[in-house]
Amino acid sequence: MSGNEQDSAGGLQPSGQRQAASIVSGAAGRHPSEVILVAGGAGFLGLHLCRRLLSQGHRIICLDNFLTGSCEAAMRLQEEPKFSLIRHDIIEPLPSGLRPTQIYNLACAASPPRYQIDPVHTLRTCVQGAFNLLELARSSGARILQASTSEIYGDPQEHPQREDYHGNVNPVGIRSCYDEGKRCAETLFSDYARRHGVKVRIARIFNTYGPGMAPDDGRVVSTFISQALAGEALTVYGDGSQTRSLCYVDDMIEGLIRLMNSPDSVQRPVNLGNTEEVSILEIAQRVCRLARQEPRFDFRPLPADDPALRRPDIGLAWRCLGWKPTVAFDDGLKETYAYFQREQARA
Repeated sequence: MSGNEQDSAGGLQPSGQRQAASIVSGAAGRHPSEVILVAGGAGFLGLHLCRRLLSQGHRIICLDNFLTGSCEAAMRLQEEPKFSLIRHDIIEPLPSGLRPTQIYNLACAASPPRYQIDPVHTLRTCVQGAFNLLELARSSGARILQASTSEIYGDPQEHPQREDYHGNVNPVGIRSCYDEGKRCAETLFSDYARRHGVKVRIARIFNTYGPGMAPDDGRVVSTFISQALAGEALTVYGDGSQTRSLCYVDDMIEGLIRLMNSPDSVQRPVNLGNTEEVSILEIAQRVCRLARQEPRFDFRPLPADDPALRRPDIGLAWRCLGWKPTVAFDDGLKETYAYFQREQARA
């Protein structure tokens, strides 16, 4: 059987015991590759990760509720015989019968406009979802990686940010559902490692960009490129002096896979990101140059709790994983801009 379960109408089948059992039957134990569950596998990072893992010969189970992920893009991967897709919200009890050997938890909207639409659901995804996946890892003996975030540092008072910096986060602000949710998830992962011996990995992901981003996801690169292609003024919050460190998606996926497969001694959080720091205004100017248009900016008030500085210290990732980004920001921005151009031409 192909593992690509569908209902009689040709759509995705609701998750459940029969479906989950059928997806993994005959897969684990007979093939030297891993059986990898990717929660949030239809999102921007999730799809890139699924494709890379499939190229390595692994069997992939993609779990997504499609609140922000691309159902269409995930469905296209069903042409791969080792790819299975389940529509499911990890807040709810997971389908029975799953027996992964590795679990990546990428399930949560990552851009402020999207995770603020339903902050209670965002918080529950971060916390209850992490609990459900950790219980699965505990019962199946799987290694599990949490996609945490640089947002756990809040508006940092230390620069660059190292893993031993505990952050400056507002627990009751409009971004708190995500920031504090991710912080709590890190606590759960750490306690499951200490108390239950679960093999956990925690990746603190800094701003990531590249082909496959949704034009309306609210991230700075996708927003600027979409506005430039539409001939609009680029929206800059504040005076644009706040900084971001942007990592190209291929580099980030490489870092996540290396962290997942790192020695069991690496159970502490690890920063993954680019150390090339760029101001928001400079990003806007570079996009305008790619679009070959005169810079036009629409300056608006800075949102609450928007971090002023963002740059990772990735010394730990280099020492433990031998990882650092290889794609320069300008090169990655060109690739991303070209992707958006192609998507616009297809529309």
